[in-house]
Amino acid sequence: MPAGEESCDISKVVENICGLSPELLADVCQHILTYLQGLARGVDSAEISARFQRTGVRLDHEALQNMIRYLLLIFRSAGKKNLSPDDLVSRLEEGGNKWPKASLQVMHRLWSEQGALVSAQQGVQAMLSIGQLVDMQWKLGMAVSSDTCRSLNSPYVCLLLKIVEPSGNICQRSFEMTVPQFQNFHKQFKEMSAVMETV
Repeated sequence: MPAGEESCDISKVVENICGLSPELLADVCQHILTYLQGLARGVDSAEISARFQRTGVRLDHEALQNMIRYLLLIFRSAGKKNLSPDDLVSRLEEGGNKWPKASLQVMHRLWSEQGALVSAQQGVQAMLSIGQLVDMQWKLGMAVSSDTCRSLNSPYVCLLLKIVEPSGNICQRSFEMTVPQFQNFHKQFKEMSAVMETV
């Protein structure tokens, strides 16, 4: 279905997807569809990996990430094009990879139940293609020395931000600030929050 599906990497991803039981495929697809409907902040690959391990499916991290990305691409593309369940299955069959009937039935059933909701959410997300802040943690530290200065004794604040990118991946960004910079950041954050509440 997506461009470049003929490559051997995509064939391996599809082979991994088709190797899943219908129940496990439905579970993975449900995680992705929940995210694409805007009901989850991201696709939790750690939870999917734990489920795979409980059921005896062994995939390395990269293979799992490729599977999630591919299924995201399939459903996101189908949502943007507003495909019917039959059209989705037809495009998967036309892709040159052999999808088992059971896998296609799972995709058809889930898309017929949730495809309209995904399509509606894709329209909304097209307008808002920025990352979302999921979590923010901070800690206060003290720098006592460095390579260039033996006695710093200056406090700093380390921030860790978790952000869901428009692609659905959750990434972490960390940075350090002086205490006055952090106080200014906090003040600006409160002002943004006050403005957001009036909208």
